[in-house]
Amino acid sequence: MQTRILVQNADFDLSAEYARLSGQGAVGAVVAFVGLVRELNHGESVRGMSLEHYPGMTETALTRIVARAGERWPLSAVTVIHRIGDLYPRDQIVLVLTASAHRHAAYQANQFIMDILKTEAPFWKSEITPNGRVWVDARENDAVARQRWESDEI
Repeated sequence: MQTRILVQNADFDLSAEYARLSGQGAVGAVVAFVGLVRELNHGESVRGMSLEHYPGMTETALTRIVARAGERWPLSAVTVIHRIGDLYPRDQIVLVLTASAHRHAAYQANQFIMDILKTEAPFWKSEITPNGRVWVDARENDAVARQRWESDEI
């Protein structure tokens, strides 16, 4: 399985990343997830956000998550790009591309990677709201999604 994992300030080009990934191995399906900065969070306006990470540790965590997906599904290639730094509404935050010979594996692996990334990758997020900067806590639904995958692994 070919992997590309990047943590960066710069934006990414979905078309270029798709072209790079789709040309690798026995690819019959590519699933793409692009996460964006929301304009609203829990009904409150979001003017921007700042994402921080622990260099080295973050890339290692993402590599482990992708490896776990590769153990569960027959993947040809995976790309994960996560941005850090200051971002604004509608900016791209994260890209997950999964490629496989068949769509089911690509769909499932993509959802798995995002669900696990949300709970295991060491990123810290603060949002700028009309009331100032607030740190964003982990969401309960992210923990529930992770538990679902863990129960599937048993």
